[in-house]
Amino acid sequence: MITARKRRTGLMGTAGVLGGVLALTALGGTSHAATSGNGTGKQPKAQAQGAQSDAQDASAARIGITPGQGAHNVGIDSPVRVTVSNGKLTKVTMTAVATGTEIPGTLSADGTSWKPNGRLERATTYQVEAEAADAKGRSVTGNATITTVSPANDFIGHLSPENGSTVGVGMPVSVTFDKAIGDKAAVQSKIQVSSSSGQRVVGHWFNDNRLDFRPEGYWKPGSTVTVNLTSHGVRKTVTFKIGRSQISTVDATTKQMTVVRDGKTIKTIPISSGSPEHPTYNGRMVISEKFRHIHMNGASVGLTKKDGKPAYDISDVPHAMRLTASGTFIHGNYWGADSIFGKANTSHGCVGLKDVKGGGDGGKPAAWFFDNSMIGDVVIVKNSADKTTLAPDNGLSDWNMPWTQWVAGSATG
Repeated sequence: MITARKRRTGLMGTAGVLGGVLALTALGGTSHAATSGNGTGKQPKAQAQGAQSDAQDASAARIGITPGQGAHNVGIDSPVRVTVSNGKLTKVTMTAVATGTEIPGTLSADGTSWKPNGRLERATTYQVEAEAADAKGRSVTGNATITTVSPANDFIGHLSPENGSTVGVGMPVSVTFDKAIGDKAAVQSKIQVSSSSGQRVVGHWFNDNRLDFRPEGYWKPGSTVTVNLTSHGVRKTVTFKIGRSQISTVDATTKQMTVVRDGKTIKTIPISSGSPEHPTYNGRMVISEKFRHIHMNGASVGLTKKDGKPAYDISDVPHAMRLTASGTFIHGNYWGADSIFGKANTSHGCVGLKDVKGGGDGGKPAAWFFDNSMIGDVVIVKNSADKTTLAPDNGLSDWNMPWTQWVAGSATG
């Protein structure tokens, strides 16, 4: 699955996916309600597009999550709420991304709403995942990632990855700002990023609102990255660890993915990538989000049939991991025939791995890859028919920019 041709560029839609908060200067902010990624077409960055499939028997249930996907500055006492229309909630989980701690909550007696039982922690990113079913038992899923306010509520930027997290070797430090930055040099000078590996780390401005940091090559496995933020004489330090190295290469011609961990090939998996009409991007991408299930709807990215209906509408795509902000995922595929994997490229641009409906078979390739991947792992696609260049700011695709160009985009030399 991938978006239509407009997928080529885009600011990372998940800057807070491991989100931290960056205290720089005073700026208030509020969150807002929005529907989750369940087929309304209003939030394409939260609704990846589906792989090729026949028309699906879509659920009538619609999940709403307040505040919506990507919300920042969420108050710790603000009402996080999950609701459903035309159905009942069957499962809701709210998890602190960095620690994996699940937040207790209460489901209403009629099964149409859910809310956490107590206050949230400050400066914390949470992932909300919800499942519901309509009167015919047809299921639908909804997801949202939100970040709560900093202790002083005095920030204009959001930093990922989160303090104390462990990520893959491809994870850049990414800061997104709530307003355009004029004096980039002054702001960048307040953010110092270093690694215990001794690698040189340089910042690059993609636009007036996003500043990323990375070394020339991937981070060294086992190293610790330290981010020092200084404002008004106050210093804040964020550290995160780099886990093992895992680089997975998808060859669209052979239709195989080779998974290399710490320099050794540990698995080769048959895949099905983008069809000739919707080829998968070539290039280096980084896993930025993981969902055990996600709803994918073609209408959310402009892919419709002649009658105006979505080109696909799959309510429960299993083992989905985001590779670009514009909608490239690597995910489980239970609707494709066994014969396509390793043999034919049939999707709308995503990379599909064999799976079962519900994703409950841990022996399937998609389940294995999901369980053995982390945020920040690198996925490389090569030999695709796609002839365009993947924009480095489309998700966490920073590594597609040559080092000399990267350094030239620094405001501090």
